[in-house]
Amino acid sequence: MKTLVIGTGGREHALALALSRDPAVSEVHAAPGNPGIGAFATLHEVDPMDGDAVAALATEVGADLVVVGPEAPLVAGVADAVRAAGIAVFGPSAAAAQLEGSKAFSKEVMAAAGVPTAGSRTCRTPEEVAAALDEFGAPYVVKDDALAAGKGVVVTRDRAEAEEHAAACGTVVIEEFLDGPEVSLFAVCDGTTAYALQPAQDFKRIFDGGRGPNTGGMGSYSPLAWAPADLASVVMEQVVQPTLDEMGRRGAPFVGCLYVGLALTKSGPRVIEFNCRFGDPDIQPVLAVLESPLGELLSAAARGRLADVPAPAFRDGASVTVVLASAGYPESSSKGEVITGVGAANGVSDVDVIHAGTALADGPDGPRLVTAGGRVLAVRAVGYDVADARARAYAAADLISFDGLQRRSDIAAEPLGVVEGASLTED
Repeated sequence: MKTLVIGTGGREHALALALSRDPAVSEVHAAPGNPGIGAFATLHEVDPMDGDAVAALATEVGADLVVVGPEAPLVAGVADAVRAAGIAVFGPSAAAAQLEGSKAFSKEVMAAAGVPTAGSRTCRTPEEVAAALDEFGAPYVVKDDALAAGKGVVVTRDRAEAEEHAAACGTVVIEEFLDGPEVSLFAVCDGTTAYALQPAQDFKRIFDGGRGPNTGGMGSYSPLAWAPADLASVVMEQVVQPTLDEMGRRGAPFVGCLYVGLALTKSGPRVIEFNCRFGDPDIQPVLAVLESPLGELLSAAARGRLADVPAPAFRDGASVTVVLASAGYPESSSKGEVITGVGAANGVSDVDVIHAGTALADGPDGPRLVTAGGRVLAVRAVGYDVADARARAYAAADLISFDGLQRRSDIAAEPLGVVEGASLTED
């Protein structure tokens, strides 16, 4: 099977790497990819937002399966263009991707499907914003209705900050605050059937203790020994299957990864948000412990035959990912700093260095690896438990350096599952 992964970030690197390790996958292509993916896959220049160009590339390389990684191309309909070319694609249609493309649409679907979630109001004027903030009270949760690369949410006790964020976004969804640790659950879907992957937790804030502005994610780990043993089955029954059924009724069957961001409240799991793709970095440790062949799983989903393959199986042990970000992130993004130590870190047992914001630049002795902004690298380790994997990840991360490097020191630290959730009430 020949596969083509669309995207440039850490998620795409992790997916392409997992596909390359599937014996049934004969070739891995990526477009545009990044230097890390280029170490084991063939890279191609393409605009990920141009559906016709992606479809043409898939045809040219003879791809049997296209995996569209980022949300923006999915919302723009790139998967539709690939399907129209007769090629199997793992990723929802533009209509189905509105589950992430519009927070208001997502809430509408949840309400129709009876999915447990936070109470909310969609607001378009300052008066509506003020009324919703009054209704739900602090901590205030204000979400940009549109795509915002994981940084469109403000959770704060500062009323002025909440109002300022709402004014900057235009249409916003204002929600009641859900108190409890946050969990990521990924469901592989073929439109009617879905399989859950192992739950993970990621850490969104830039600073230790869950403080500072939201980022796209500063680290993650899996499994979650503290979470209810039946969490995945409960979420599949109460959230994923009803959502698939509702999307089918609307004529927009969901094929791809349905990301369910959850708060584990005293009343049970409640949905914080849906995304239409794998999360980054939280999918990275999940893929590290996935025993099932990824190509078979995604191909079956793309072809509507998920029930014909076994449910995903996971190895014993755990995985932890630590993100290394550029100077100024997330407010700004420094580029061009020389990166050292990646080879040494990759040489550590049970460690993969996942590239996200990297590039190659000319140096005195040939091409050298430099930062390309944002989240630059993710150091992922596997161990016999979370503590072991965490120690390996940080030991390898210590070997990597570049000017302005930022990282959190408390990824997967004790108390597990409480660090991030508890911090939100302290803002």
